Amino acid sequence: MKFPENWLREHVAITAGRDQLAATLTAIGLEVEDMTVVGAGLDGVVVARIVECAKHPEADRLQVCQVDAGAGQRLQIVCGAPNARPGLVAPLATIGTRIGDLTIKAAKLRGVESNGMLCSARELGIDADASGLLELPDDAPIGEPLAAYLGLPDASIELKLTPNRADCFSVRGIAYDVAAACGSQVAIFDAAPVPAASDASIAIELRAGADAPRYVGRVIEGVDASRATPAWMAERLRRSGIRPVSLLVDVTQYVMLELGQPMHAFDRDLLHGPVGVRHARAGEALKLLDGRDVALQAGDLLVVDGAAAEGRPLALAGIMGGHDTRVTDSTRNVFLEAAHFAPAAIIGRGRRLGLHTDAGHRFERGVDPELPRVAVERATRLILDIAGGVPGPVTEAVLAAHLPTPRPILLRRARLQRVLGAAIADGEVQRILSALGLAVDAIAEGWRVTPPTRRFDLAIEEDLVEEVARIHGYDAIPATLPGGATRLSAPSQTRVADAALRGQLASRDFLEAINYAFVDAGLLATWTLGDGAVALANPLSAELAVMRTSLLPGLVASLARNLARQQPRVRLFELGRVFAAAAGAGAAPLETTRVAGVACGDAAAEQWGIAAREVDFHDLRGDLDSLAALSGATLEYRPSQAPWGHPGRSADVFRNGQALGWIGQLHPQLQQALGIDATVVAFELDLEPLAQRSVARAQPLSRYPSVRRDLAFVVADALPWAAVEATVKAAAGGALRELRLFDRYAGKGVETGFKSLAMGLILQEDSRTLTDRDVDVVVAGVTAALQREHGARIRE
Repeated sequence: MKFPENWLREHVAITAGRDQLAATLTAIGLEVEDMTVVGAGLDGVVVARIVECAKHPEADRLQVCQVDAGAGQRLQIVCGAPNARPGLVAPLATIGTRIGDLTIKAAKLRGVESNGMLCSARELGIDADASGLLELPDDAPIGEPLAAYLGLPDASIELKLTPNRADCFSVRGIAYDVAAACGSQVAIFDAAPVPAASDASIAIELRAGADAPRYVGRVIEGVDASRATPAWMAERLRRSGIRPVSLLVDVTQYVMLELGQPMHAFDRDLLHGPVGVRHARAGEALKLLDGRDVALQAGDLLVVDGAAAEGRPLALAGIMGGHDTRVTDSTRNVFLEAAHFAPAAIIGRGRRLGLHTDAGHRFERGVDPELPRVAVERATRLILDIAGGVPGPVTEAVLAAHLPTPRPILLRRARLQRVLGAAIADGEVQRILSALGLAVDAIAEGWRVTPPTRRFDLAIEEDLVEEVARIHGYDAIPATLPGGATRLSAPSQTRVADAALRGQLASRDFLEAINYAFVDAGLLATWTLGDGAVALANPLSAELAVMRTSLLPGLVASLARNLARQQPRVRLFELGRVFAAAAGAGAAPLETTRVAGVACGDAAAEQWGIAAREVDFHDLRGDLDSLAALSGATLEYRPSQAPWGHPGRSADVFRNGQALGWIGQLHPQLQQALGIDATVVAFELDLEPLAQRSVARAQPLSRYPSVRRDLAFVVADALPWAAVEATVKAAAGGALRELRLFDRYAGKGVETGFKSLAMGLILQEDSRTLTDRDVDVVVAGVTAALQREHGARIRE
């Protein structure tokens, strides 16, 4: 929200200086993001009129102007502005005036005397426009100081508002908070109804139920829409970040900024009536004010002309008006409208169409349902005062049952003191709440408070406690140590802590990444991970429209950004939740916590000790095994058919027969689609089953020696080691303490399609020394099991 300081001071009388005002706003939760002083140091700049213009004899782009500076003073000014012309009223910096770093002096420009400078808005520091002289209204008083005429100096203040403070998207809304914080009162607002002077009106029909429970309109005939917007109004709009367009449009913008109620003006002669509100039908289209033709979806809220069930679309309700019925300088009869639209009916509609408007921004957060009539009366008075016209009666359609109604909230004195940790005098509490515009009734245990209709954020007792705290001042609340017993929670011994998992991956040279839980639906489709994705009702943007079903798309996108910035070796990991749609209408999405990692580039950081080689599947498997070792887990790897994985270079990961996730190299076609020109290996596992561990139990070391037997078997080349390992362990029984694979060979001496696996069996007992016979029995059992289950034979 951006507004001029002087406008705010019109609505609330305070003695605080500019810097103190900014500090107060920030202290009460309305953070001042920027404050720009406008029009300071303009002494010596006056309103002047160009009387005559003649071409400069020595320069094609310069004109010699005769300027009326008031009080009978006529000056010759050399000017190069393209809009300099006889009759133009513009600012004149007289001799001796300092504009920025420039002091105006009498000078000769190409041999012609110049006794001052006609100024643009940018040169005066009141606007960014440097295209020509600042054009002032024809009726501006010649010779009057420009600062007095334009209400300068001033400051343009921009607030960074939180979404719950929709009431502060107006100057008057901000005034209530300032009044409460500064011990003042908001000025009475003159909203006296303008009496009708004609019978001209348009009927209103509401067919959208709770989405549009109130609509107010008024016809004004005989308006001179070509009249220039008054300088005071235009300047306030500029200092609020809005460029003046035309009188009727500027009036609606001015009322919106002042009261917080978005409005629209239609050309009455282009309407047939009645005007109504209904939901759009799929396939309907509308040409908006910005000239774009947009396709509407079923459920979009429309303002229509004609019977509401079939009327032609006039505007996208609460977001933007239509092009075909817009007001222009030739408009003579205008239909003003203001309505209350439910936030749920507006949220996300504009963003879907790539629109971000001031009206939509306000309606999405909530606008006071009692404002429409007040806004229409205010706009009517402004139009009549500036452009004339004959007003008709105000027409209104209301669905009272659907209008939000504030409910009383009980604020208990004891609860207030307990939450704040300090006692605040009853009189101060009542003053704060009353100054904020709340209706306060004192009762025995505290206060019964009814919020105004503009305060959508006040619903429970804690909301009122916050109001008292922020206005009273957080710095005025004494700091006290918390009392009472503190509950200590011992970490679980049956689960590896997330911090330990993060530390282990960091020790393996990974950096932690944190990505949005929202992703582009198109990205998930590229990964073939779009099934079951949860779409957001109100996405931040089209690129963040669904909840992620996997950590890998976002993590690989982060890797790609690093590669694009000349980082050839990237190793990232992330712990986070993924989401999937649950069965049943209205069911909450299913959430699963996962850990994922990605890597590309060299296996080790650049160094002289070892030869450089590219990271591969086995490197990442080692990282994953080290992670599993924290919980004492042994992971099993089986060939994977995941469509995003490289065939033959990826595996599904299991623990005790339970599937945990995937590890491997990304499919070349996927990498090409993602624009990644590097080999990428990755993993993603469900975190909870990976982190579970048994409680550690101390056991004595065996007092008896171990025995090692080395065996070599020839098996089919396609047989994975994991299957061989499982068979050997099952056959060897409890005497097997460790199994080591120390060689894999394929080539001369081993027939094609087979490989030789050499393994070492470490055998040991706790109660006795193993004999040769014991060992032979184990070896025979292992050999027989491998022959039976895998067709293995001992290599000779």
